Amino acid sequence: MAKNKEKTYWPHMILGFLILGMTLSYWTVKSASSLPVQESNDYMLKYQQADMNINEIMERKEAFDQRYNIEIKDIKKVIVELENAKRAKEETSVVLKQGKNSFTYVVSAKDGVAVSDANVTFLLTRPHSVREDKYIENIPFVDGQFRVSDINITKPGRYTLQLRVKIGETTGYSQLPAYLKP
Repeated sequence: MAKNKEKTYWPHMILGFLILGMTLSYWTVKSASSLPVQESNDYMLKYQQADMNINEIMERKEAFDQRYNIEIKDIKKVIVELENAKRAKEETSVVLKQGKNSFTYVVSAKDGVAVSDANVTFLLTRPHSVREDKYIENIPFVDGQFRVSDINITKPGRYTLQLRVKIGETTGYSQLPAYLKP
């Protein structure tokens, strides 16, 4: 009987692939769990609520847009260049100042008459984060306008000014980019 002195490496190779697979799985789970997950706040609702009721939201928004206008007053705008991995783009942003800020909104019917019986909600948020949100419900109607005052902004960067206006069965939204220079 002849002795076969050839070694086979396939058991070592299978063991190596198993170890490599387990290492890559551990690395994937560890890196994925270290990244924070932020909820979207489109339409000033949680993502799940907006997703389940999107048809109703769009119908109410369309009905609002046919009857009413939302306009922000007394702001300064600037063109900000946004860096992106694919391309750079420019957007017109509201200029914020360090410290106390105030925003004045006018909600009017299409004929120009100011609407006083609206339920107005304001949200100052950062894109892709809900940690520093400033949410104000039931903004009062004073002198023909809705005024949000004493919003303290300390961190420089990009922000979004969101306003939701409910009048009867209609709901309107305003979303403006804003920027605080470092």
